[in-house]
Amino acid sequence: MKTKLFSFIFAVVYIIQLYAETAGNSQLRNFSKPLIVVTLLVWLYSSTNLKGKFHKRIFTGLIFGLAGDVLLMLQSGQPSFFIFGLIAFLLCHIFYVRAFILDHKSNPNYKNPFFLWIVGALIIFCVGLFFYLQPFLGAMQFAVLIYAIIITFMAIMAANRYGKVNIFSYKLILYGALFFLLSDSALAINKFAQPIPQAGVLIMATYMIAQYLIVYGTIERKLVVTKTEI
Repeated sequence: MKTKLFSFIFAVVYIIQLYAETAGNSQLRNFSKPLIVVTLLVWLYSSTNLKGKFHKRIFTGLIFGLAGDVLLMLQSGQPSFFIFGLIAFLLCHIFYVRAFILDHKSNPNYKNPFFLWIVGALIIFCVGLFFYLQPFLGAMQFAVLIYAIIITFMAIMAANRYGKVNIFSYKLILYGALFFLLSDSALAINKFAQPIPQAGVLIMATYMIAQYLIVYGTIERKLVVTKTEI
């Protein structure tokens, strides 16, 4: 019941946010953007009571994600807010990584037969994107490199959950991580390299899907072998 209720609420916020992006309605966009993560925070808390380390770490990551949303929303008046927003999302990814590591520790001897292929593809994508952006980055080069490494590692650790949790949770979180990677890549290309038509719609659509899938996967998570605190 909670899943259906909060999925409906999230769908309403999703539609409002995309409408605001399409119409260029900044007031509506500024109203709906914080509601994205607020809805997910309430859903996660009400469904899990944050009873385990995994839930607490995802919850904390979401709080940093909310801070990043607000900071990026206000960056037009304060250019330094982009850096602060980048730091907030970096911390969001770090807490997600720390959560995913718990699943690895629950069954560390299980080997994903596709893991190396996934790692290779993600690293190639990360390196290729960074070298494409590098001529445009200027003083932001180091910051963007660190961010790219962390979000790629986040996606790798999401892939590493295979065989350690139920397959439904695994797929939800893996797809969420990949959508996050896509969203941040589009944001970086649009900001530093070249404008993307309807960039706000693309970035926000993929970002919202990413956060929704990660939270849904967290709520549905069940360990295959319990060797760590849930």
